[in-house]
Amino acid sequence: MTAKPSAAASDRDAIRRVLAGEGDAFRVLVERYQGRAHGLALRVLRNEEAARDAVQDAFVKAYTNLARFEGRSSFYTWFYRLVMNQCLDARRRDKGDRHVEFEEGGMFETGIEASEPPVPEVSGVSFAPAATLMRKELREHIGRAIEALPDGPRETLVLREVEGLSYKEIAEALDIPKGTVMSRLHYARKQLQVLLVEAGVAVGEIE
Repeated sequence: MTAKPSAAASDRDAIRRVLAGEGDAFRVLVERYQGRAHGLALRVLRNEEAARDAVQDAFVKAYTNLARFEGRSSFYTWFYRLVMNQCLDARRRDKGDRHVEFEEGGMFETGIEASEPPVPEVSGVSFAPAATLMRKELREHIGRAIEALPDGPRETLVLREVEGLSYKEIAEALDIPKGTVMSRLHYARKQLQVLLVEAGVAVGEIE
């Protein structure tokens, strides 16, 4: 039985076919990555229509600039940067909306129950909330703290902790040095701790 090609190999084949004139082959990339791209855009923009527009515009840019893709990173890492650029452009046009959607099961899933809350750990932050602090309330505190971060550290933290990108992938997606990624994450986590303490949430030291 013939093994299925990896996603990377399938991506390369689709790109080769598109560049050879088979425009319909681009559909492979759209179907494979539109869900993840939409999730990212929705977290950054927190607006369904704006997220849809950002992803659509990013796919258009990817299609028209596909010849510039050099293959040094995965297609998704390259495309991720296009999506992020569209989201940042949209957010610059509307500075009044700086929300991020944090879903359960991601970085900010606390696992807290009303009866006997455990002490969850999130990205080196050990939370010890009062027994009366419910899961939803804690997530809201965390969400507001993240929204209060400066754009650069906030975007980097989301890419790392929510989307699970490596330092190298974040550097490529945001077009910044790897060292900048690390310093932004360090700053974001320290500032997150400060903001949560100010909000009355007891947190441990960040590693």
